[in-house]
Amino acid sequence: MEVRCTSIDEVRRNIDRIDHDVVALLAKRADFVTQAAAFKKNSDDVRAPARVEQVISKVRSIAEDCGASPDIVEKVYRTMIAAFIEEELKTHSDLKNKR
Repeated sequence: MEVRCTSIDEVRRNIDRIDHDVVALLAKRADFVTQAAAFKKNSDDVRAPARVEQVISKVRSIAEDCGASPDIVEKVYRTMIAAFIEEELKTHSDLKNKR
């Protein structure tokens, strides 16, 4: 669905709305990442490089289907995944220390 804006203010309002939606989805994703930490045995399971590559391949394909740049989507996802892994490692360590 292509929206043609008639002003920079309209462009910015649409970007702001999308940013809100993206952040809300990131919060949901973060909750699942935190839950995943409880199922993993060690930090290697948290890092899961094969799973990272699986996700990257999937989102590149989604990007192509949606008309987005697969390269940009990959860069965003690699950065996001790295941040989530860092947070999940902390959660995993905290859970391990409670046992």
